[in-house]
Amino acid sequence: MKHRQADENSEYTADQTHTPTDSLAWMDAELDELQARQQVRSLRETAVTAAGWLDVEGKRLLHLASNDYLGLSMAENDWPEPSPAARLLGSGASRLITGHYPAYARLEEEFAAFKQAEACLVFSSGYMANIGVISSLVGRNDEVFSDRYNHASIVDGMLLSRAKLHRYKHGDMNHLESLLKKANPNGKKLIVSDSIFSMDGTMVPLKELVELKHRYGAMLMIDEAHSSGLYGPEGAGLIHEMGLQDDIEIQMGTFSKAYGGYGAYITGSRRLIRYLTNHARSLIYTTALPPVVVEMNRYNVRRSRQEPWRRERLNELSGWFRHQLKGMGFDTGNSVCQIIPVMTGSNEKALQFSRELHQRGIAGVAIRPPTVPAGSARIRFTLTAVHERADLTWALEQMEEAGHACGLISSQTDRADHV
Repeated sequence: MKHRQADENSEYTADQTHTPTDSLAWMDAELDELQARQQVRSLRETAVTAAGWLDVEGKRLLHLASNDYLGLSMAENDWPEPSPAARLLGSGASRLITGHYPAYARLEEEFAAFKQAEACLVFSSGYMANIGVISSLVGRNDEVFSDRYNHASIVDGMLLSRAKLHRYKHGDMNHLESLLKKANPNGKKLIVSDSIFSMDGTMVPLKELVELKHRYGAMLMIDEAHSSGLYGPEGAGLIHEMGLQDDIEIQMGTFSKAYGGYGAYITGSRRLIRYLTNHARSLIYTTALPPVVVEMNRYNVRRSRQEPWRRERLNELSGWFRHQLKGMGFDTGNSVCQIIPVMTGSNEKALQFSRELHQRGIAGVAIRPPTVPAGSARIRFTLTAVHERADLTWALEQMEEAGHACGLISSQTDRADHV
């Protein structure tokens, strides 16, 4: 096919030359600003080498930064031979086209029964579930009430909804009630909260939220990403531990943390699930998870229910580890679970402490703004059921040395008193 010659009167001719321009140059200034604030992030190649240990760019580190709380992602792969459909490594379509494989139906039916709910809907990730559900339930004339420490996916879901946003002080039910009192009586009201807050290890005052939801006629959505699999009968979640499953319309959680898989779920009434199937854009316009992943989730949920020792060991190790850190003089905030922050305050201190730990063989990741509020940088430690106490005891000794080197703890504590 011949190319058409541009005529001499045309605005552009074939021999016209252009001065190259760098259309992304503006990024340099923003990256430099992040660097000045000690907030630049980067990716590092990481491999799991054994239960509780990592290889990070050739260095062996004790893994204290994982969300695999029950150790199921590191468990021996002895699940039964999957069905022919479940061997598929890809899905090739949205669930509403041809991606709703039998594996999905089996998982959703079993998981709904486990959660004592009428129905369940699986999403491709926790982020996709939160943005899809929140933006489906409320719109321009409605209002959303969110804890200030909620996950970024909840915040993004609220922004996408275009509803009026209210962010109440962390765990402050008086502040929440004052906002609910002023809400538009003609619009829908949605209260959204994490159950366990991923950067602080604190728990939601769930009973008080339920009381306010009933008092002001609001919908209530609870994100159990960091509590599903860990609390309640057979790990059904914090909601079930407190016996409030019939009071919370929208229950969300993930398969990617305690269950050691990938994806997320919503459980609730058949009406809710039918509505979301028709309105949640992050479900409708997303390729389905591969059936092999869905089968893995199903198997891991079953295994977690049948192996209560994992929950018991995680709870015991977490309480002991937090007690040791406090005894050394570290500030662990208000943590009450497997997520244990060591507060450093400044970004510089967090990075310094992280480097000291890395040199001593521990993977402790610095968490900085905007993930956490300004001035509250920290190292976020997370334990798993497969950590060995001997390894954790060694890690505590390294942390104490690193803490003194960074000025995070001021006086030597007699280790014999608390180890």
